Order: sequence, then C-alpha cells, then structure tokens
Amino acid sequence: MRVFTGFMKGVNLGGWLSQAKEYTEEHYNSFIKEDDIRDISLLGFDHVRVPVDYNVLTDDEGVVKESGFCHLFDLLSWCRKYGINMLIDLHECYGYSFDPLKKDMDRKAFFYSSMLQERFFSLWREILSRFAQYSDMVAFEPLNEVVLPEVTDAWNAILASFIKLVREYSKDAWIVVGGVNYNNVLSVPLLSVPLDERIVYNFHCYEPMVFTHQGAYWVDGMPLDFRIGYPKTLEEYRRAGRSLNADLAGAVYDNRISEIGESFFLDIFAPAIAKAEKDNVPLYSGEYGVIDKAASGDKIRWLKDINSAFRKAGIGRALWNYKEKDFGFTDEAFSEIRNEFMEVL
Repeated sequence: MRVFTGFMKGVNLGGWLSQAKEYTEEHYNSFIKEDDIRDISLLGFDHVRVPVDYNVLTDDEGVVKESGFCHLFDLLSWCRKYGINMLIDLHECYGYSFDPLKKDMDRKAFFYSSMLQERFFSLWREILSRFAQYSDMVAFEPLNEVVLPEVTDAWNAILASFIKLVREYSKDAWIVVGGVNYNNVLSVPLLSVPLDERIVYNFHCYEPMVFTHQGAYWVDGMPLDFRIGYPKTLEEYRRAGRSLNADLAGAVYDNRISEIGESFFLDIFAPAIAKAEKDNVPLYSGEYGVIDKAASGDKIRWLKDINSAFRKAGIGRALWNYKEKDFGFTDEAFSEIRNEFMEVL
C-alpha cells in the first residue's frame, strides 16, 4: 500500500478555528500561536490537521472574511518555518454539521441541495485560490464526518466534483476523502471516486467507543460517571455497549474481529486496507484518541496498540487533539504521562 508522504504522524488543532468556545479574534489569536507549532515540530510530528468552520472564513451570506484566511496563512508560515505540513479540513460547511450537540441539524439536506452545495464549492474555490499553490506542504479534506449511511451515493458524487475542482487549481495536491457513518473505518470500502496519484482514503478511529468516549457529555446514552478500562474482553465492551446504547460499541460488534489488542485494530482496518491496496491509494486516520476521563495507564495501552497497528499497516494518522476539547495533551494534568505518551506515538 502506498503511504501518505509527509502526513504519517500528526495532531489536530481542534478548538481553534472549529468547535471554538467563542468565534472571536481574541480567541483565534491566543489559542494557537507560533510557539505551539514549534513545540509540535519538536515533539516529532510531521503535520497538523487544521479543522476550520465555514463561519471563520465567510459570513452567513457567503461573503469572505479575509481575517479568517489570515489565520490560516499565519499557520502556513509557522509550519514552513518549523518544517511540518498542514491538512486543511473543512469541519463544518454552511448547511451541514456532524456535531451531535446540534440536535436540530438536518444532516441529509446538504447532500441533495444544489444551493447548499454551491455555497460549499464557492468556499472551496476561495480556499484553493489561496492555498493550492502550496501543494508541497498543504493537503485538502473536503468535509468532516458525513453522518448518515443513506447519503453514500450522493456523497460520492460530491467527492467526484470536489476532486475535479481541486485539480483545476493543482495537479499534485493531496486530496483526503472519507466515508459515511462518521467517517468510520468500515465505510472506506464504500468510497467510489475518480482516482489519481494524490488521492488518500481517510477514516477516524475511536474504537471501542465505550472506552474512548467514556463519560462524554455529548454522546447520547452515555452516563457522565461511566468508566471502563483498557484492555477488556470483546464481550465486556459489547455488553457495556448494549447496556448503554448499541451505537457506542461500534466495530466491536463486527463478527470478523478477534480479541482486543493490536490485532483488534488490524482486524477492523482490514477492509479499508484491502480497498486502499486494490485502488493503490494511501490510507490515513485523520482522528483517533482517548477522552481525558480515561485512566492514564489505560490510555497509554490503547495508544500503544493502535499506533503499533498504524505503523504495521503503513497508515498515516493525526491524533485528536493537541489542546483542550476533552482530548488534549498540553494541560498540567497530562504531565505525569507525557513522556510515555510521546514514546508510544
């Protein structure tokens, strides 16, 4: 399988230009600074994934906010200075959000609305007109986490149009595309897009969900005081999922998988790896991580297993998350396992 050169070990900058506590210049200027990018580089990461919401770059009428683009250009200059790459991920677009906290969001409308899609492509033209020339270090991801499996065909059609658009601006920029069901690894085989030498298949991995999202306030059916360790047996995770919400157990219900450990991840990656090998496309995990409520030792063991699987399969990845967002590793409480944490990455 080909590899995603320059994007093998990264970290997300979630909470900066996306899912921000507040969408203000004060926040943008203080949350991520040049020193953060220097530190990320010194820690051995080769790239950052940059989630950005449409409302940072345009207003609700679609008018461009040059101030928002300035923050991306600042990041570009810092990344170039410290020798790392960046992946621009449109985390939310006008008319669509994956965010489970946005209960009233119609998560199907975007995929069948020419008006909403035109807003999407218009914003991407603005992004590409500014950043496609930096294809030596900047990659592009059209949209974060398509939720509904029933929009698979519509999403593949949008992806085909997106790839065509990017190629109008750059013949060699990396294009990172993911599937449905929250970009689950098991959805990679459902991707059907025009292929060239710079297409990458993307998935997110938070398996087992009952472990990585234990006590998460935004997950339906998850008690705030629920805790579970790692590793547990496959049946223990399945039982926990059934007692809470079946969706929380995720891939542990797949009959093809073995017991929990490195082999578990290789098992759930297998269909995606087969698809990537068949299409001669690199495979990438744009998000993976463990909530800060998990016990430190359990977190380290999970990270060791999944990263071992990533390396064995040649899969690039970006940890969620650098700072805050319930998954960050820069706060004082994380200091006791920081060195061991970086070793397993």
